[in-house]
Amino acid sequence: MAQISCQNLTLGYNGRVVLENLNFSVNSGDYLCIVGENGSGKSTLMRTLLNLQPPLGGSVRLGDGLSFKDIGYLPQQTLVQRDFPASVREIVLSGCQSRCGLRPFYNQAEKALAEQAMEKMQIGHLARRCYRELSGGQQQRVLLARALCAARRVLLLDEPVSGLDPKVTAEMYALIEDLNRREGITIIMISHDVVAAVQYASHILHIGPKIFWGGKEAYLQSGMLNVARGGAQ
Repeated sequence: MAQISCQNLTLGYNGRVVLENLNFSVNSGDYLCIVGENGSGKSTLMRTLLNLQPPLGGSVRLGDGLSFKDIGYLPQQTLVQRDFPASVREIVLSGCQSRCGLRPFYNQAEKALAEQAMEKMQIGHLARRCYRELSGGQQQRVLLARALCAARRVLLLDEPVSGLDPKVTAEMYALIEDLNRREGITIIMISHDVVAAVQYASHILHIGPKIFWGGKEAYLQSGMLNVARGGAQ
């Protein structure tokens, strides 16, 4: 059974349609990369999947016992966020807020979850460091650990390697692949890096004037890869 099913989706904002007649589904353990030209609707789709904005038409349905509380989110970072004056541990632990309910404090289980997430991202030694003093790659690991605290089954990632150098980019992709393969977490990732998307993903959603959704091998045979390479920035 699909965890997320999108049926006849029409997406847009301020009444302006950017994408319509979109149909796809995501199953447990999938690694879906969303690619397409700038302005094609990738980020709008991500916000719709997170229930942050309603579709203009069609529906997004959760199945397989999934709820929005089971979904973690790593958005693109802003300049203000990069200068946030909090410790690494505080930021990672804040990912547990949805688990607290009405409690005004984190319990031991949530603190342990944050420690585990930091260890998975190999940043345990940075726990007391101030976030704004870290490198870009270290900050992304912190935010991914935070998203892990929120995620129970699905991670949505919006350009997680944007602005990182090639070495750090490769390390981030390896961490994300490990979460998918070893932890069984479903990954939905927006990426401008089409080559990496094809390398790591199990499924590709290419949106634009032409839409493709399917397995990686079918995507390679479709000829859409050259379109994505031409439109990616």
